[in-house]
Amino acid sequence: MNEWLIVIFLSMLPFGELRASIPTGIALGLNPISVFIMAVIFNSLIIVAIWAILDSLHDGLMEFRLYSRLFNRYIEKSRKKMERFIGTEKEAWGVFLLTAIPFPLTGAYTAAILSWFFNLNRKMAAKAIVLGVFVAGLIVMGVSLGLLKWLF
Repeated sequence: MNEWLIVIFLSMLPFGELRASIPTGIALGLNPISVFIMAVIFNSLIIVAIWAILDSLHDGLMEFRLYSRLFNRYIEKSRKKMERFIGTEKEAWGVFLLTAIPFPLTGAYTAAILSWFFNLNRKMAAKAIVLGVFVAGLIVMGVSLGLLKWLF
């Protein structure tokens, strides 16, 4: 398989994202800057796909009474806990930080799913997620290249 396809594939997987694609691309001997650019672009593109899949799935499942009752009950409870932050600048910062810190269970997938769940403004959420992906990519690239040891 072409090394670039491996980088692209890993950057689009929910459990690896940039934490898998950037170190793998560098280990395969690819140009680190090109790996960074490709990984960030393809990890960012997944946002639109997630929103489209969730929209389609949700619309279809809402026709089932059990799903709609459970979803509406759960979402109302969850949204009430978070509604003081929804529609504020804290919303954008939360989405950004959730994406920018490259820990397990954080990243573009989690941020896109949560922004869909809480019905955040998609334009704002997309900007925050893409910026977060960029920052996470810089962190992962720095760790992968050993640049952070100079700081400490």
